[in-house]
Amino acid sequence: MKIKILLIAFLSCGLFIVVGCGIGEMFESSAQTSKEKGFVPEEKPAPLQESGKTLEYNFDKDKAGGLPEKFHDALTGKGTRGTWTVTADSTAPSQPNVIAQTSTDKTNYRFPILIADEGSFKDLDLSVKFKPISGKVDQAAGLVWRLRDANNYYIVRANARENNVVLYKVENGKRSDLALVGKGKTYGAKAPVPGNQWSELRVTASGKLFTVYANGQKLYDVEDETFKEAGKIGLRPKPRLNRASLAG
Repeated sequence: MKIKILLIAFLSCGLFIVVGCGIGEMFESSAQTSKEKGFVPEEKPAPLQESGKTLEYNFDKDKAGGLPEKFHDALTGKGTRGTWTVTADSTAPSQPNVIAQTSTDKTNYRFPILIADEGSFKDLDLSVKFKPISGKVDQAAGLVWRLRDANNYYIVRANARENNVVLYKVENGKRSDLALVGKGKTYGAKAPVPGNQWSELRVTASGKLFTVYANGQKLYDVEDETFKEAGKIGLRPKPRLNRASLAG
């Protein structure tokens, strides 16, 4: 059985997400106030999501100046936590708001995440429309799925600085790119990721098979069984050394 989820976001790096998900156990995060090095807050159980319905998330009714409802932030790696703020943006695919990640921390291995609290899903069809805007080292928009916690999940990200799309697993806090079916380890695939223009990134997951698309074109398949169970979905920009925002 599958659940349809519409998740709208924008990442200066902007994101517009459509998710079709297999039902799984749901989680919500515990309070994330600890700054202890290596501390990863537990994702606590929550009620199961009904299968076969559509969920839509955007930030248009959220109060400016803080996190959106039904989301919490987390951090993979080192450095300070991300600074996520709902704000208005006239370029957003849904008006008027975006969620902005405004931290300028220069730490190298540092990945702020915005995690949806409402459901956990296994098989899915997840896509995002994104617009890279700023970032001196990276301008990347990423989609997260089967997330157990901030140190364990899958992510596919499109990077305007590198013009590539790479699918990783993050296991025990360590990120590694996954081999492509029939091609091996190639560090994802080259694909145009133009700056200051909207593009679409999409991934489908069915069991151990993940298929990645960019702007409607299939790029590659990946097979992996590290995370077999359902997990949360989320957004992860990589605008290192500059500002990023997520729109809805």
